[in-house]
Amino acid sequence: MATDKIYDVFVIGGGINGCGIARDAVGRGYSVFLAEMNDLASGTSSGSTKLIHGGLRYLEYYEFRLVRESLMEREVLWAAAPHIIWPMRFVLPHHAGLRPAWLLRLGLFLYDHIGGRKKLPATRTLDMTRDPAAKPLKSLYTKAFEYSDCWVNDARFVALNARDAADRGAVIHTRSKVISAHRDADSWTLTVQDMLTGATEEVRSRLVVNAAGPWVDEVLTGVVGINDAHNVRLVQGSHIVVRKKFDDPRAYFFQNTDGRIIFAIPYEQDFTLIGTTDQDYHGNPAEVKITDAEIDYLCAAASEYFVEPVKRDDVVWTYSGVRPLYDDGASKAQEATRDYVLKTDAPDGKAPLLNIFGGKITTYRRLSEHMLEKIEEQIGKKGKPWTATGTLPGGDFPATAFDTELQKLKADYPFLDARHARRLFRLYGTKARILLGKATSLADLGQLFGADLYEAEVRYQIAHEWAVNAQDVLWRRTKMGLHLSADEAAALDRFMDGAVDRRGKVAAE
Repeated sequence: MATDKIYDVFVIGGGINGCGIARDAVGRGYSVFLAEMNDLASGTSSGSTKLIHGGLRYLEYYEFRLVRESLMEREVLWAAAPHIIWPMRFVLPHHAGLRPAWLLRLGLFLYDHIGGRKKLPATRTLDMTRDPAAKPLKSLYTKAFEYSDCWVNDARFVALNARDAADRGAVIHTRSKVISAHRDADSWTLTVQDMLTGATEEVRSRLVVNAAGPWVDEVLTGVVGINDAHNVRLVQGSHIVVRKKFDDPRAYFFQNTDGRIIFAIPYEQDFTLIGTTDQDYHGNPAEVKITDAEIDYLCAAASEYFVEPVKRDDVVWTYSGVRPLYDDGASKAQEATRDYVLKTDAPDGKAPLLNIFGGKITTYRRLSEHMLEKIEEQIGKKGKPWTATGTLPGGDFPATAFDTELQKLKADYPFLDARHARRLFRLYGTKARILLGKATSLADLGQLFGADLYEAEVRYQIAHEWAVNAQDVLWRRTKMGLHLSADEAAALDRFMDGAVDRRGKVAAE
């Protein structure tokens, strides 16, 4: 089905960069169409270590521009989404046989001072003979450094950028794959296939942004028809989740004898997240999964520090992501640049194609602003930069007022226990009131699927967040998959089959 409408910007890819660009562009007045072949954040953007961070270890590779930009973004993003982003302190034990203390102090001094830190607390030195952070660790460490970064619910971060873009007028189509793209002097004609129904439609646009992440070269060769595209180096990063290893709210930054690092992070109240790995990946990004060697590596690396070893039997969940790093020729995967590269392809005056290589969640907003500069160069300027002060859905309250706003929610819905109320406010912020509506009891929330996941929440995700199946709900928009049994998850899938039509919309009741 063809249409006479010509969009200004067509975005391929519903990860953090694609959704961030769509949001920024539509907020400036451009008409925007975004197509994602799977679910939002179904690739790299839900496979991260879930940090908004400067990248302390990137200083070793002289990535000063990237580190500075990342550090500057921490408080900007915290202010934009204080329900799903919050400060976290990291404990870095000094290991006498690895990086010297003076080098760590120098790196942390730069970390504190080159990024415009205002609200996040500064680095301090810990006496590990006294500090509670030493409790779960072996008694080898007498000194540690404690510094600040932020935690982010990565998949929700993507969904909220998409939601804000849609609220501002962007067309967001998930489960929609671009199968061909042809251009002339004025516009692109893209054929988009609905992955749920098989139906196709043609969409026209003045400009295309290729934000396909690990599939960016595949889009160039298979969709656009550019032969022999090789711009990204695919690097696999895997994580394990184990039952809670420590009660301290701080996270740990562990140095390994091979020069790599891992984090051990408090996760979903009852668990500890350990990762990540760095190894080149050569398969289909959609099929990435943790290897036995990676599980063994993460268990062994964490066990070097914890008194109680981390064993394979402790692992309750794993996940892997493929980072589409710009191929800068680095010899080792962990040395490849984490910076992003934007390239324009507009031969012979034909309609432009803008490609994104690399990037990370922390810098997505700045990447989007830089992409908008390129869009302005190609099709003209509309509006001004605005996202530095714009909040994401549910985040319209002061960054330091989370607890105050949570108490207001609990007062308005006293039938919620403390854990349930906190979980909802962490996920939805002020939008939790839309989800809860006029409910005066748990019974008003509908069917209970397990733990504290009720029908009202699922229907909200279907109606507002493009959720289509149980996987979308349990492992991306929430992590309730850690708390539901296989039978409960299957019951949720059956419910969603009836609640969602074949186009991923809410079925008529």
